[in-house]
Amino acid sequence: MGYIPVTPFGRPVDAVLIDHQSKATALPDHTINKYDVVSELALCGESFNLTHRDLTVLQALLSFVKGAQLSAGSGDLVVHPSNKTICDRLNGMPCSTMRRHLAKLVASGLIARRDSPNGKRYARRFAGEKIAYGFDLSPLLHRYDDICARAETARAAQEEHRRQREAVSLMRRDLASLADYGAELRPDLSIWDQFADMARLTARALRRKLPLIELTAMATKLKDALDQLRNILDPQESIEQPTLQTPEMSSNQLQNEQHHQNSKKDSYEFEELPVEENHSSESTPVNKEEQNLPNIPLSLVLEACSEIQTYSQTKIRHWHEFVQLGDHMHRMMGVPHHVWDLAKRIMGPEQAASVLASILERFTEIQNHGGYLRALCNKAERGEFSCGPMITALLRKTG
Repeated sequence: MGYIPVTPFGRPVDAVLIDHQSKATALPDHTINKYDVVSELALCGESFNLTHRDLTVLQALLSFVKGAQLSAGSGDLVVHPSNKTICDRLNGMPCSTMRRHLAKLVASGLIARRDSPNGKRYARRFAGEKIAYGFDLSPLLHRYDDICARAETARAAQEEHRRQREAVSLMRRDLASLADYGAELRPDLSIWDQFADMARLTARALRRKLPLIELTAMATKLKDALDQLRNILDPQESIEQPTLQTPEMSSNQLQNEQHHQNSKKDSYEFEELPVEENHSSESTPVNKEEQNLPNIPLSLVLEACSEIQTYSQTKIRHWHEFVQLGDHMHRMMGVPHHVWDLAKRIMGPEQAASVLASILERFTEIQNHGGYLRALCNKAERGEFSCGPMITALLRKTG
C-alpha cells in the first residue's frame, strides 16, 4: 500500500495542492477583474466540472475581496471568512452543502486552502507584513488565460449551435411553405402531406434544446427533402445544365454582355469564369451555379416575381441568366453596387437575385430599396433570413 501524505489537518496532499505550491512564489503581474472571472467561468464552468452552485460559492468568496480588481500586489488574495459568514452570504446555504462546493472549487484548481497552524482562518501583521490563512484566490490569476480560452471555445460552440438551429428553422419554414404551395399546384400528388408532416415534426423537435449533432442530422434531412421537393415542382431545373454562353444574341445584348465582363465592380459570380477561346467540351469551365442554390425553384421565383422578366429580351431559363439580369437591374432600382455585391457574397448570387426580384415586385411599397436589401443582408449574415417565405408570400398574393 502506497504512502499518501497529508496536511496537519488530515487533508491529502494531492496534485492540485502541489501545483499551487509550485506556483505560489511566481504570481503573474497582470490585474484581472473579479466579475470578469465569474462571467467567463459561467460560460466554461462545465469544462472545470463545476455547476452554477459551485460558481455561486466562488462569487461569495470573491465578495470578501475589497474592490473589483485581483492582482499580485493587492495583498487581498487570501480571504478568511468563517463558514457561518460564507453561508450568510449565500442566503443561508447549509454548511455541509457549502463545504461540498468549496471542495469542488479546490479540486478544480481555481482556489487553494492555506491552513494556519491551529486550523483557523485569520490574518495577522508582523513587521508591517500581512500574513493570512484561509482560501487563496491566486490560482485565478494563474489560470485566467486558460479560463478565457475555454470561455472563447464555449462561445464558439454556442454560436455554431445557434447558427445551426437558425438554419434548421429557416429550412423548416421553406419546407412548410413549399409543401402548402405544392398541394395547391398539384393536388393529385400525395407526397405533400409527407413534407408537411416533416415540417411539423421539426417544429415540435425545435421546442427542445437539441444537441448540435441532432441539429446537423436534422439539417441534412431537411436539405434532402427540399431538393426532392424542388425537383418535383420544377423537374427541368435539376436536369438542365446552365451555360455561360448563348448561341444567339442581338447586338444590344452583346454590348451589355461585354460591358458586364469588363466591369469589375458589378461582376461577382463570373469573375472566375472567363470565356475560353477554345469552345470544345474539354475546355468548358466548371460551373459554380449548382452550389448554394436557394430552396425555391427558379420557375417559382419567376412566377412570383414576373415583373423582372419584362426587363429581359429573352426568356430566363437558368440561374446564371437570372443573376446576370440582377447585375444590370440593381442600379436601375437604386441599389448601390457595393450593397448588391454584399448581398451576393452573404446570401449567394441566386438568392440575392431572388430578393432583388421580390423588391422589384413591391417597388412602390418599399421606400429605400438599397437600405432594405442591406437590412436583409444583416439578417442573412446572422443566419436569420431565407428568401423562401418572401417568395411564397408573393405567390399567394399573385395567385
